[in-house]
Amino acid sequence: KQVSQLLSEVVTQYSGSKEGGRALYMLAFSEMKLKHYSTAVEYFHHYIQNYPKGEEIEEARYYKGLCLYDSAPDPRLDQTITLNAIHELQVYNEQYPNSPRRNEVKDMLFSLQDRLAKKELLSAQLYYDLGMFLGNNYRAAIITATNALKDYPYSCYREDFYILLLRATYQEAIHSVNEKLQTRYRDVADRYFIYINEFPEGKYLKEAQKIYSSIAKQIKEEE
Repeated sequence: KQVSQLLSEVVTQYSGSKEGGRALYMLAFSEMKLKHYSTAVEYFHHYIQNYPKGEEIEEARYYKGLCLYDSAPDPRLDQTITLNAIHELQVYNEQYPNSPRRNEVKDMLFSLQDRLAKKELLSAQLYYDLGMFLGNNYRAAIITATNALKDYPYSCYREDFYILLLRATYQEAIHSVNEKLQTRYRDVADRYFIYINEFPEGKYLKEAQKIYSSIAKQIKEEE
């Protein structure tokens, strides 16, 4: 506390000078070590804005992104901080392409992308769980999962999205009116082959095969 107060006084007294910049950086760093991430982010941002050519500018940019990364919330919550972390870390890698931290930053970016993907997976699962309550929520689950796969193609939840697509397409088919049955049965078959082609030994393989077996029989009977 006393150190932070002393640094704050130096920052104010020597604002705009090399000493003031150094004190501001140290203040931000000390707040980060105390895990006061929001305060640290504010101080690092202030340093970046006011000392763009300062000696600690690279470190300030990196630690600002790191603080945002460490304070990223649970996927079920608002992901504004996650998006800000992604932006800051991307900017860092663009500005310092030869940094020894580059691979570390890439790993953090993948982790943050997975967090966003998990949020979409939870949303898609919620639609699926709602089923036909007040409308066709299976269609909403399909749209949400499809968009997530486009937005996060390398997510660690990729297989989970694909099996959810297969489940939702199957449920939509069996709740369809007769005129749409054959088209939707074939949609299920298409989803099945997409899944097994990408995940021939997937963790949901037995479930996928069971769904396809049911649909294949139905197609044969309808023909």
